[in-house]
Amino acid sequence: MTYTEASMDALRQSGDDLADAVVATLFERGEVGKFNTLMRYVSTAGAPLPEGLPDVAREYLQKTSVPPSWVDWAEMEKARLFFIDNNVHISTALSFASMPACYVVPHVAKLLSATHGLNYPSKRMAETGQFTVYLMQPDAFEAGSRFIPSAQKVRLLHASIRHHLKREEQWDTETLGVPICQEDMIGGQMFFSLLVLDSLHRLNIHMSNEGAEAYFYAWRVVGAILGVDQDAVPKTLEEARQFLDLYMLRHMGPSDEGVNLTRQLIDLYEEVVPGTFFDPIVSALIRYLIGDTCADWLHVPRTAWDNVAKVVPTLLGVLENVEDRSPVAAWALDRLGHLTSVFELSSLTRGRVMHYAIPEQLKKDFGITGSVPRTHRWTPPASTLAS
Repeated sequence: MTYTEASMDALRQSGDDLADAVVATLFERGEVGKFNTLMRYVSTAGAPLPEGLPDVAREYLQKTSVPPSWVDWAEMEKARLFFIDNNVHISTALSFASMPACYVVPHVAKLLSATHGLNYPSKRMAETGQFTVYLMQPDAFEAGSRFIPSAQKVRLLHASIRHHLKREEQWDTETLGVPICQEDMIGGQMFFSLLVLDSLHRLNIHMSNEGAEAYFYAWRVVGAILGVDQDAVPKTLEEARQFLDLYMLRHMGPSDEGVNLTRQLIDLYEEVVPGTFFDPIVSALIRYLIGDTCADWLHVPRTAWDNVAKVVPTLLGVLENVEDRSPVAAWALDRLGHLTSVFELSSLTRGRVMHYAIPEQLKKDFGITGSVPRTHRWTPPASTLAS
């Protein structure tokens, strides 16, 4: 598939018809509060839906309760093993590359600002981390899992934001397109898939072509479940590179919202890092992974640790070589990575289970009141930008 300015413009005019219709009906009937209350009891796939759930919501949950028929389960298992092998590195890439990349797209940063809690800035990271952990469980799509219900709620959350912004006329649809449009949903999918793989490569993490492709495939499945247009989404890493290059060229730039969100992110992880001596490594890693231009737009501080961050890939490369050569070391490092990820997620969630409720209003300051064998080293697809 070839992406052009015209094809990208067309994607800006589309949202998610199914979820949008459900949310519109819930608001029209005044059933959002009732829906949110009952949905707190919907946390595992296959469980009976609660009595009293609005009919339109019940129909939506039943219709979206199974993954796409085209899913290759062998490929999904490869993706799960890839995640187990690289969980702490993937968490690092999500936190210090994928999220800042969202903030460097001004209209996306504005949308994220509209849904962030004023007194709980870790909410977005906690939700993202929990969502990814649910995805990579061996029973993610089976009865009793938490992934499918989370995905169903996230899809409605996106639709509710579109509903609020269009209803209150607080979004320049003519200029920016539909809020959380197909282009932005696909862009987000690329941030959490291809950009994560790029970051792992930059960190000198050993991964095979097979593992990288499986991880990308898993996020294609996620995109389908979240309402991404499967006729428009990149199917290969090469197509993903073309889309992401064009998307960033079209939209990336500085914004006050991006600066504020980045400051919240840095403060959050400086709290997670024990003590204060190592705090600057947070900013240094963000700057290393997203580059100086984007980091400057987001006002990421320059510190003496910037040079230290450049040494991290060398250190990780040494650990990766040890892991490749010793099954015992591989087990130990995988276990350490798992424990590190658990600690990070528990710190972000404060021990809570994150619920993806439909907001009855957005923030007032927005203007609205109401393991795969690593036999080969994966190389990222080349940039599609002219040199």
